[in-house]
Amino acid sequence: MHELSIVADLFTIIEERAKQARASRVTKVRVMVGELSGVVPELFRSAFHSYKKGTIADRARLEMKIVKIKFKCQNCGREITAKNFRDESFSYSCPFCRSKDMELISGRDLYLERLEIETAGQ
Repeated sequence: MHELSIVADLFTIIEERAKQARASRVTKVRVMVGELSGVVPELFRSAFHSYKKGTIADRARLEMKIVKIKFKCQNCGREITAKNFRDESFSYSCPFCRSKDMELISGRDLYLERLEIETAGQ
């Protein structure tokens, strides 16, 4: 389960940013998880909830936004959001011009998008 090591790295970032902002508590963590990131959302959520115990984010809510796979056709310039990419009938060709010269422009993402914090005065 590599999700635990990813969450450990995430908490390094969370703690650094919370310290920079002089936060007393982190209340919400929002991450973007691409469909091709290799992260299993359920395992990530479980690892997050296990790891947060005893940290500045011990009562934080986790929000995950799944980032769809999106391609850009290098031939006609259109952007295509992949549907049913795990289906055996899925094609990596442009549905408009049939070119196979496609560039993956999103879907491998995995990053911290937002932190919500409280400071000592709140």
